[in-house]
Amino acid sequence: MKLSTRTRYGTRAMVELARTYPDNIVTVKEMARNQLLSVKYLESIIAPLKAAGLVKAVRGFHGGYTLARPPSAIRLSEIYQILEGSLAPVKCVDTPEICPMHDRCPTRSTWGRLKDALAGVLDNTTIQDLLDGWNQPVDSSPPMFQI
Repeated sequence: MKLSTRTRYGTRAMVELARTYPDNIVTVKEMARNQLLSVKYLESIIAPLKAAGLVKAVRGFHGGYTLARPPSAIRLSEIYQILEGSLAPVKCVDTPEICPMHDRCPTRSTWGRLKDALAGVLDNTTIQDLLDGWNQPVDSSPPMFQI
């Protein structure tokens, strides 16, 4: 399973907004520059996040965007569902009636477990978790082995 750029870039934009939450507003132009993205594409990603209530716009000369909720209250599953839709890797997991083999398919239960596993990870990961991980210093020293 591959994530689309909409979800990857949308999540990165949300982390970018979390970095300055709640005190500062960030413009799409700033986010795009910091994340090496196209302004136009990023605007198309921010729009559904705003419509869903995860991001709010601030108008005016110093306007831009901010998170609508604390980063610890925004789960990756919300972002994914807004930008992608269902987590199901195949349609028959959500709507079994579309497949005449749904009741005897040897693979359907595996795809259902895959969806549940993805949901578990995304439901249990917040924007704050990503921000905390991103702000951790990277230890570049070589590993030590002791016998």
